[in-house]
Amino acid sequence: MIDTHAHLFNEYYDNIEEVLLRAKENGIDKVVVAADNISSCYEVIENSKKYDNYYYCLGIHPEDLDDDLSELERIIYDNKDDPKFVAIGEIGLDYYYTKENKEKQIEVFRYQLELAKKYNKPVVVHSREATKDITDILGEYDLVVDIHCFSGSKETADIYIKRGYYLGVGGVITFKNANIKNVIKDIPLDNLLLETDSPYLSPEPNRGKPNEPANVKYIADFISNLKGIDLEEIKDKTSKNATKIFHI
Repeated sequence: MIDTHAHLFNEYYDNIEEVLLRAKENGIDKVVVAADNISSCYEVIENSKKYDNYYYCLGIHPEDLDDDLSELERIIYDNKDDPKFVAIGEIGLDYYYTKENKEKQIEVFRYQLELAKKYNKPVVVHSREATKDITDILGEYDLVVDIHCFSGSKETADIYIKRGYYLGVGGVITFKNANIKNVIKDIPLDNLLLETDSPYLSPEPNRGKPNEPANVKYIADFISNLKGIDLEEIKDKTSKNATKIFHI
């Protein structure tokens, strides 16, 4: 299996090597780590040199709008041919806490979508309370898109699927009152990715504890039961999806 979205930063983990070893022991062969600001861009590049199964995305999260976009492009250019560099991300829009900086968020988002277009990379998109703007803006681009931690409606999912986007499914689906399970139940396997968003959103039975890639197994098992599809098929198809997008 492949964890398509994690934040394996030194800030969160005392020993990343042990975290990756536990992932392998639990059937997770590769982990895609999403940077979210300039500092973490440098960190994920360095970590990818240390660990075979550590791949990375480069981008600026909508909560880090003051970071230097020109520096981001320099980092992307310098690493554009690195096979460990698999996407532009985590980028997007987040109106949950405030919409006062909406125009700035959109400006930074568009800038990074242009980088993805320029350097021929897929995008890993964060969308929180911003579905219409995300949908409208992405519709202007012909990009390979991973909607990280998808939590939208069936109607939104249908739009994304029609466009060929992929939907990242994480620990939230295992939560008792999560409505997203009713949406994911009907989503084709061709459009699903497994992710943890580590260290956040640990699935049951580890809810409340720091998350890590090894927990992908719980998400895969839950989807298998939800859809009534053999677990091996879930593992195989979601891994093929991730390989197709990220070329890993």
